[in-house]
Parts: sequence; C-alpha cells; structure tokens
Amino acid sequence: MIVAASCADRNSGRIREPKEIFDEAVLKFEDSDFIEAKQLFDIIKLQYPASEFAEYSQFYLGECEFEEKNYILAAFNYNSLRRVYPSSSYSKISMYKAALCYYHLSPSFERDQEYTKKAINYFQEFQYSYPNDSLFNEAEERISELRDKLAHKEYNTAELYIKLSSPRSSIVYYDEVINKYDDTKYYEPAYYGKTSVLVSLRRYDEALGLINLYDKLFPDGIHKEEMINLEKISKERRALRNKN
Repeated sequence: MIVAASCADRNSGRIREPKEIFDEAVLKFEDSDFIEAKQLFDIIKLQYPASEFAEYSQFYLGECEFEEKNYILAAFNYNSLRRVYPSSSYSKISMYKAALCYYHLSPSFERDQEYTKKAINYFQEFQYSYPNDSLFNEAEERISELRDKLAHKEYNTAELYIKLSSPRSSIVYYDEVINKYDDTKYYEPAYYGKTSVLVSLRRYDEALGLINLYDKLFPDGIHKEEMINLEKISKERRALRNKN
C-alpha cells in the first residue's frame, strides 16, 4: 500500500508513470536529498522492474550511496547493475565507480589491505575492458598509488623485523618488495635493506651478488654510496674469512 501510494500523484490519486517518478528522483538526487531519492529509485525497481528506468535507478542508487560515502553499499549497487544489466550503458562507469569505492575504502598501509587489492583488481579489469577510455590513465595513477601502499606495508614489516632483531625474517619481506613491486618507490630501498641484512649475517657472496645487480638496475641510485661501502666491507670480510 505504501509503495502504491508513492506511485500515485499526491493530488489526483492517479498512477504515475516510471519516467515521472524517475525524473523526480533525479531532481532529489541533484538537490542532495539522497534519502528521498533512494526511496523513489527503489519504488521504480520494485514496481517497474522491466522498464528502462529500473536500470537507471539501479545506477543512481549506487550514486546516492557514493555521495553519502557509503562505499560498501555503493559498490554493491554498482556491481548489481553490472550483474543484472550487463549490456547497460551505465556498465562501464559502474565498473569504474566500484573501483573508486574500494579505493576510498583502502586503509592506511599498516592495516589489512583487502580493499586495496580489490581496488587494484577492479581498476585493472576496467583497463582491460576499456583500453581506449579517457579514464584509463587515471586508473593507472590509482593503481600505482595503491601498489605503493602494498609495497610500503611489506617494506615496513621488513624494517620492523630488523628492530625486533629478526634479520632473517626481514629478508622475506624485502624479497616481497623486490619480487612483486618493482614499479614502486620501495623497490630500490628494499635492495639496500636486504643487502645490509646479508652483510650483517655474514652472507658476503649473496650481498656482493645483490650489489652487482643493484649497480645495473640503479646506476644513479639514492643508496649508491651506502652500497659502495657495503661492497667494500663485504670484500674485506670475505677475504679475511677465507684467509683464516
């Protein structure tokens, strides 16, 4: 009864057409009256599920939640549109907006990074599906920022293990950065960090091998001088060890 009453003109009692309800809902949305707008969009979905306005309403439900910063609900609505209306004209922007939802949900680097990884996956899916879209480069920038955050988490964990006097554990996390995040700003520092640990563990041959690789990858690296010093120490101590 409530839904039926909502579909009726408040003055004449006539049944309103879905376009009329949709137009009113959009006006409410544009006026930032998101609660009223969502109620109207929901009415269209429930009463006119076969109309084109049901598809549009599904998208705008996502937009309402996005504007209210309810990113989990927004992502749910954007993904629902893609699932229920895969050929919708809103499918492309819904994919990108879902990625943005997870981007906004991505926490600081030291916390769990589930949403960060989801955001990367969604942005990459968007790039794969729409390689020539104007948002491709923006998606690339977001991916780069998010990957820096993941690398930061691994690098920070490595540094933490050093403070905890657990150098062997730190190597595991330096390797994570080196093997997975060569496009981030933590890539070069991870080489320096791992080399320092190898020298402290007296694994001089491994350290020298890593220094040689570092020189090739970063001929003008920010840790160039420190690496030269580590190379000198490694060679001297290795020679002394072999002599003894």
